[in-house]
Amino acid sequence: MTVDVPQLVTQAREGRPRAVARLISLVEGASPQLREVMAALAPLAGGAYVVGLTGSPGVGKSTSTSALVSAYRKAGKRVGVLAVDPSSPFSGGALLGDRVRMSDHASDPGVYIRSMATRGHLGGLAWAAPQAIRVLDAAGCDVILVETVGVGQSEVEIASQADTSVVLLAPGMGDGIQAAKAGILEIGDIYVVNKADRDGADATARELNHMLGLGEARGAGDWRPPIVKTVAARNEGVDEVVDALEKHRAWLEKHDVLNERRERRAAREVETIAVTALRERIADLSGDRRLGSLARRIVAGELDPYAAAALKKHPGAVTSIESDDDDRKAGHWEVTVRGDDGAWHAVTVDMTTGAVAADRDDDRGDDHDDDGKDDDGHHDDRGGDDDGDDD
Repeated sequence: MTVDVPQLVTQAREGRPRAVARLISLVEGASPQLREVMAALAPLAGGAYVVGLTGSPGVGKSTSTSALVSAYRKAGKRVGVLAVDPSSPFSGGALLGDRVRMSDHASDPGVYIRSMATRGHLGGLAWAAPQAIRVLDAAGCDVILVETVGVGQSEVEIASQADTSVVLLAPGMGDGIQAAKAGILEIGDIYVVNKADRDGADATARELNHMLGLGEARGAGDWRPPIVKTVAARNEGVDEVVDALEKHRAWLEKHDVLNERRERRAAREVETIAVTALRERIADLSGDRRLGSLARRIVAGELDPYAAAALKKHPGAVTSIESDDDDRKAGHWEVTVRGDDGAWHAVTVDMTTGAVAADRDDDRGDDHDDDGKDDDGHHDDRGGDDDGDDD
């Protein structure tokens, strides 16, 4: 069903939660009107401060998010919350239970809370999170809190989506070795040791401080991530977290890092949208009868998996797979295909990431006829000597 996008945007700017919900649903469902929505929101976004909260399961992310909402509301800020929950790899469903811990704000018109499922997307966030952030930004939120799923040691996507990343830890979640292995400790702008009323909180803070000291060297003017101890369930230490957030924002603006981060975020979003569109054009081999044939050739040693992966489904027939030694070492394969429109396409696939590096029309067969003449009737000299003389 087609919706009136300009009217929805106007209503969202007026603070109507139903309009905001509808816009995010259009984004999350990849509606055919998605481009219209983004075009309408583009001039209105850019004013919100985006804070990402991440950490392992059980460290108190939802409770901390709720406490931060309360603190920002006391300061008169309009707050948006995106709470990301994991989808089941078996049923595809998601509980979306993070909002349960934020029920105190359900009736506050200055707070909008939206739960999102990852839908299989890795990295700790949902695929539609960047667009949903833009919706909340354009809707007039002063602060947007993005809570990730419970992450492990390498889900660090939040760092590319937030202006400030807050990493939460809790006592008893592992020793110094675990802290050293955790990739999320490399992305934090602020570190929060929650549940600080438990035994081991001081030790956790010391180990964290030691691990941060082993990291990259920082100059005199560089930001040094603070470590704040909190008991979010009792609202203890939350004001200190807000103070650290404001100091980090001021540092970002003073050193022009805020704009730099937002430009990188926009560039990443453009790249993701472009690659996703190309992947949809190429599609998957799942369900394709050629998959079994390719698997048999791999087992028989006739084909390697990288060459087989280059044979992803594409409109028309694959005519060749080409790769020189340097490209093969770099994981690049070029697949030449002929589409249903009769045009030739050269698609270069990066086998390391599965992404399409280039997709361009080939001029093969377009400018030259079978008689060896080009469209102007001249003979084709390609392949001859530079001077045109016979050997």
